[in-house]
Amino acid sequence: MKQVDTAETGQGGAGRRGTGAGTWRERIRRATRAASRPGLWKRGRVLAALALLLGLFMLLHAQIPNRIGNLGSLVETFLPWFGLLIPVLLIGALWRRSAAAVAALLLPVVVWLNLFGGLLGDKSHPGGGLTVAQHNVGAGNPDPAGTATDLAAAGADVLALVELTEQARGTYESELAKAYAYHTVQGTVGLWSKLPLSDTQPVDIKMDAGPLADTKPVDIKMTYTRALRTTVTTDQGPLAVYVAHLGSARVNPRAGFWTAHRDRNAQALGQAIAAEQNERVVLLGDLNGTMDDRAFASITAQLSSAQDAAGNGFGFTWPAEFPVVRIDQILVRGVKPESSWVLPATGSDHRPVAARITP
Repeated sequence: MKQVDTAETGQGGAGRRGTGAGTWRERIRRATRAASRPGLWKRGRVLAALALLLGLFMLLHAQIPNRIGNLGSLVETFLPWFGLLIPVLLIGALWRRSAAAVAALLLPVVVWLNLFGGLLGDKSHPGGGLTVAQHNVGAGNPDPAGTATDLAAAGADVLALVELTEQARGTYESELAKAYAYHTVQGTVGLWSKLPLSDTQPVDIKMDAGPLADTKPVDIKMTYTRALRTTVTTDQGPLAVYVAHLGSARVNPRAGFWTAHRDRNAQALGQAIAAEQNERVVLLGDLNGTMDDRAFASITAQLSSAQDAAGNGFGFTWPAEFPVVRIDQILVRGVKPESSWVLPATGSDHRPVAARITP
């Protein structure tokens, strides 16, 4: 009896295993038949076309012309946000049960990940002997003293401030004096440092253009200087530090994405950096643009972003209440970024940025 029972049990087990295997094969056949139904591939052709266009739009963004309203630069400024259209199209594809649309979405997904996937993870790591920071303190900042206190508490070794006003300059100088033994202010930009500074000079980024530009006296031009260059003495040797605040960008119906002043400033700044003899360079500034924007090609060809190399996420800085773009930058050459981050908001409409580097 036991042998019969065992045999019966074995046969029953085999039957169950066979039934299970058959069930899985049947499921696979059903899925294959379902996926091969003509209707799944005929549905959602508009969604599929939109998905392909989105992918090509992001892939070929550099080919979008700037001739009309600087459209190309505008797209590049907000390029990461076009990725939000992918889940929207995916929901539409699933709702329509469109295999064609789902398949077409692979293109924008791959393109977006290729462009920005590297920013999704934390690339920071321990190390770095020098902390640098930059902040557009805001001309309309209602609490410059509080902003200075917050920045001093952040502990940066080198701190760049832009958009300094004559009214607030004294407040920043007095509030930062205890934390920083050295500082320089050129026009509306300044640098505070715990390490000695030397060879400080304003940088001409062509704030004036046209035949009258060369006729203005130097002392007049100095009042609205928006860039400087100095040397910071480090244990590893001299470090060239640039501080810059480029012209603003504006969006309006008549001019579109208006960036004439900013683009001229960026070109001039790129030329100044190209002439820099020191191989170790740090640029701290509100550049009023993202590093995806073609307008900064002369700068990004020479310097790399600390946030891209050692940050966590996109590091958006503006507007401070709900940042959607990173226009405040820390760019380097000849030094190694170890980490990069955005500091808490102050009374400004920008958020401060910081990075730890190995000089």
